[in-house]
Amino acid sequence: MLLSPFLTLTFLLFLFSSLPAIFSTPTCSNLVPLRNRTDRISITDFGGVGDGRTLNTKAFRAAVYRIEHLRRPGGTVLYVPRGVYLTESFNLTSHMTLFLAAGAVIKATQETGHWPLIAPLPSYGRGRELPGARYISFLHGDGLTDVVITGENGTIDGQGDVWWNMWRKKTLKYTRPHLVEFINSQDILIADVIFKNSPFWNIHPVYCNNVVVRYVTILAPPDSPNTDGIDPDSSSNVCIEDSYISTGDDLVAVKSGWDEYGIAFGRPSSGITIRRLTGSSPFAGIAVGSETSGGVENVLAEHINLFNMGVGIHIKTTKGRGGFIKNITVAHVYVENARQGIKISGGVGGHPDDKYNPNALPVVKGITIRNVWGVKVKQAGLINGLKSSPFTDVCLSVINFHGMKGPRAPPNWQCSDVYGFAYQVNPWPCSQLSNQEHGSCAI
Repeated sequence: MLLSPFLTLTFLLFLFSSLPAIFSTPTCSNLVPLRNRTDRISITDFGGVGDGRTLNTKAFRAAVYRIEHLRRPGGTVLYVPRGVYLTESFNLTSHMTLFLAAGAVIKATQETGHWPLIAPLPSYGRGRELPGARYISFLHGDGLTDVVITGENGTIDGQGDVWWNMWRKKTLKYTRPHLVEFINSQDILIADVIFKNSPFWNIHPVYCNNVVVRYVTILAPPDSPNTDGIDPDSSSNVCIEDSYISTGDDLVAVKSGWDEYGIAFGRPSSGITIRRLTGSSPFAGIAVGSETSGGVENVLAEHINLFNMGVGIHIKTTKGRGGFIKNITVAHVYVENARQGIKISGGVGGHPDDKYNPNALPVVKGITIRNVWGVKVKQAGLINGLKSSPFTDVCLSVINFHGMKGPRAPPNWQCSDVYGFAYQVNPWPCSQLSNQEHGSCAI
């Protein structure tokens, strides 16, 4: 049937008016725009030497001191030219941009004996690995506003193998340092930088608001212990986009405090967006937990590509955590070669001490996972809630896992203490998830 000229013109106008929406790429990066700072200094102005041998701690600390105390209007760029700049840990300051030129490397010293200590986070009550204090992060910021770490894909290298070996040999005295940590800070932008070989977690914004991490590469060997990629922790309005992560632990793990300390501190993580992430890990791709005692809500992860994984999507908590995990959406995920496609568990994670309340049960509600395709996946999924606090409103929609077959293959799904719905899931999930032909699952 031929359309009238009027209808044809109307259709074409509609089509062209829709093109921006069809082809535009959604982004949350406008949370923290890139600052155009006119004041600019170089690390070489302060005696920095990029020969890979000279210790540049005094140069970095002097440069940051100058930025902090001169307070130029609009802030200051600290430029790091090509070269390898060995340094101890140093603090950042507000209204600064740390800019790494192409070929620039800021490398952590492996002399750990004089590494500074700081107090444990109040929402953890102790160091994450050991009681008491913890080592300060390599790059550190506390109570800051308007900080940018960016450049031309320069590298921040934690030289973490010395710390990993201490962990393996059980000779650590305190919890290992993160590569980058911001505490009680806001308007943080991290973009176009390579992070490698972190001693512990790579990027850890905790008690922060308005954080953007975009166009970063995070690398560590698959056997490096606890080298999480990005861990938003009791933070709100966090945007993670367009990045590649290959580490020895979870690529992204949303957290909010540990047992009785996190419950008392009571600061949730909320408004977390994760988009266009690619990576590999023996642990999880997208994770929530297991430290979620302050609560985690309103998390969106979409357009995720995962290869050679332990678990594709992992939501984890346990008795004694308390808190809540709710309104979590994970969509448009590709998983290849994984031990498990999806795991939602109420039995994962240890405790800081024996003072936790075993009756502090987490509430897990409103978990939506849709449009997932997996190949070479050994087990489709495991969903184990808690008898005294079943997981509710779990919604699986348009999920296909392909992989291990034969008599020795593990069960496709294992479920207990969970209520929810499923729509177009293959292999078909557990009986606890009702078949829903239409409705909230069929989005």
